[in-house]
Amino acid sequence: MTHTRTTRLERGRGALGPALELVHTGRAPTRAVLTSELGVTRATAGAVAAELQALGLIIVDSRPTASAGSQGRPSHRLFIDENGPVVLAVQIHADGFRVALVGLGGRIVTTVSGCGTIPADPAHVLTEAVTEGARMLRETGRRCLGAGLAVPSAVAEPDGEALNPLHLAWPTGAPVRRLFLRALTEAGISGVTPEIGFSANDVNLAALAEHRHGAGRGARHLLCVASGHRGVGGALVLDGRLHRGSSGLALEVGHLTVNPEGAPCHCGSRGCLDVETDPVAFLGAAGRTPGPEGSLVQQAAALLREEYADPAVRAAAELLIDRLGQGIAGLVNILNPDRIILGGLHRSLLEADPERLRAVVADRSLWGRSGGVPILACSLDHNSLVGAAELAWQPVLDDPLVVLED
Repeated sequence: MTHTRTTRLERGRGALGPALELVHTGRAPTRAVLTSELGVTRATAGAVAAELQALGLIIVDSRPTASAGSQGRPSHRLFIDENGPVVLAVQIHADGFRVALVGLGGRIVTTVSGCGTIPADPAHVLTEAVTEGARMLRETGRRCLGAGLAVPSAVAEPDGEALNPLHLAWPTGAPVRRLFLRALTEAGISGVTPEIGFSANDVNLAALAEHRHGAGRGARHLLCVASGHRGVGGALVLDGRLHRGSSGLALEVGHLTVNPEGAPCHCGSRGCLDVETDPVAFLGAAGRTPGPEGSLVQQAAALLREEYADPAVRAAAELLIDRLGQGIAGLVNILNPDRIILGGLHRSLLEADPERLRAVVADRSLWGRSGGVPILACSLDHNSLVGAAELAWQPVLDDPLVVLED
């Protein structure tokens, strides 16, 4: 790239990031919308779009087209470049791990899972997962700009320590970010440096992905509650930003008590959402023993989908719905979100009996009857994985010129 072009890019650096984020999140499908959203002239928006295309991040349709029913001037459509760079995303869960290469727009290019018992040494599984990622990068030949990690634990900032991996045999305070970065370095993944390897709680990342690309898009105050393979987590997106709290530990909703006389929880309390509304609780309430095939959340969802007519299955579902609704109502009273999204088994419970869940929340929340807070199912496949990718893409969204710094 010539010195002249680099200088021109540096001068327009401030507009490139906001423009790329608009295209990345689907909020600027055309150059006309980009012009309006950025509040700039058509010429400036055209120049910014052209620069992003030159960086290999987006594609600008060569011919302007009018959308269906449009009466305005035809505009150039903007697309993510499907052959552009990717980031590596890794998700660890109680029953294994999943790795993916993810492009802009939250598009999963390729993914692979590894199942089995997670070892007590987090370095072992992280190395195995990153090795799979390195293999995928070699096979696809794609350029990697960063890496993100999702774990089923609160992750303390700024050091990236997994404070309570309750459903893993990992030690409390496992330095997952440092171990992840070491695995990336040892795997020789080009383009990944300590400055662009990130880790966070899996439900937080699911909420971030859903807010940008899924059922949470457009919400100002988005509450996400989800059951993982084991346990329950929550997250809150406020004014478009993930609410982490003072040290990354906000919204540990799994330890909200919904049944004071209920099952003992791993945290030392009793009757928490974590042990009253997760797949283990549902299978147990339905009188079913978990099988060896598939994850617990897959087994629970399949039971709901295929045997809901069974009285024992229906009774178990209603029990969990009532307890989940009680917990959500308490959160609504405190947080007053404008949208709620449910993931994992909770998504399946909502789909099995949406009216019952909404009625329980309305009955117990101050705003349920007057505000009618929408409760929706998460819509993205592998949303925690896509959220991990969002962490890795953020430096590029902040400043697209980092793609030149290789």
